[in-house]
Amino acid sequence: MSNDAITNESETFEIGTTAVHRLGFGAMRLCGEDIIGAPDDEDDAREVVRHAVDCGIDFIDTADSYGPAVSEQLIGEAIGDRDDVLVATKAGLLRNDSGDWISHGDPDYIRNQVLTSLDRLRTDTIDLYQFHRPDDDTPFEDSVATFAQLKDEGLVHAVGISNVSAELLDRAREQVEVATVQNRYNLNDRGSREVLEICADDGIGFIPWAPIDADDLAEHGGLLDDIADEHDATRRQVALAWLLERADVMLPIPGTSDPAHLESNVAASHLSLSNETVQRLTEAAD
Repeated sequence: MSNDAITNESETFEIGTTAVHRLGFGAMRLCGEDIIGAPDDEDDAREVVRHAVDCGIDFIDTADSYGPAVSEQLIGEAIGDRDDVLVATKAGLLRNDSGDWISHGDPDYIRNQVLTSLDRLRTDTIDLYQFHRPDDDTPFEDSVATFAQLKDEGLVHAVGISNVSAELLDRAREQVEVATVQNRYNLNDRGSREVLEICADDGIGFIPWAPIDADDLAEHGGLLDDIADEHDATRRQVALAWLLERADVMLPIPGTSDPAHLESNVAASHLSLSNETVQRLTEAAD
C-alpha cells in the first residue's frame, strides 16, 4: 500500500450529530467467499480497514450478518472505537451456510444482536444502527420501535432503516427519527427514486447499496467510457462521481478487500462532473 494515500475529498453530511465525508466504505467484502466465514488473510482485511481511514474515509458500513459476525469483528480489531470514524451496522437478517439471507425482525432478537455488535465493534454505543430488512413475520412498527428504544437507552446514537418503500419510511418516522435509509440504487437501478426524493427533501441520508456493479457498468458502458476518457478516469469512478452529484444526501459505500481498488474508489471523490454530464448520466436509465 502507498504511504502517500489518496485522500477523500467528498463533501460532508451529518448523520445524527456527526459530520462524515459522503464517500464511505462498505465492509461486506472483508468476509470470505459469498460473504460467509473469515477471509483467507485476516491481517490483510484489517489493514484494508485501517488504510480506508488513512485515506480519509470516516464512515464505515457493516452488518452483523456479514460473515456472519466476521466483518464487525475485523473492524473492531482494526480500529476499535475511534472518535473520528462513524461505524454503522445493521440487524434484522440471518445468514446460513447455504448463502440465504433470512429476514428476522423480532424485537428480542434485535435486542440480543445489539449486545453482540457492541462487543465485536469494541464500543459502548453504536454510531448508526440500521434495521436491515422488514420481516413479514414481525410487525414493522414493533421492529422499528425496538431500535427507537435502544436509542433512548443510549446503546445507539442514530437509527437507520434499509430496503424500505416510501410508505414504510413514513411509518418508521412515526416511531423514531430516521437518520439514514439504505436502499439499492445505482446508475442502472433507480427503483428507489421516490425514497431518494423524500430523503433529499427532508435531509435524511441515503446510502445506496450496490452503488456500482457489473450490470450497471455494462449497461451504460459506451457512455461511461466516453466520460471516463474525458476525465482520465475509470467507469467505476464516473459511476461513483455521478452518485455523489446526484443528491447532497447521497452516501455511497463502495466495498472492496483490495487496497488499490480502495484507493481507486476514493479517487472518484476528486472527479468534477459538469451539470450537463450529470444530466446525461441521470437520463441514461430514467
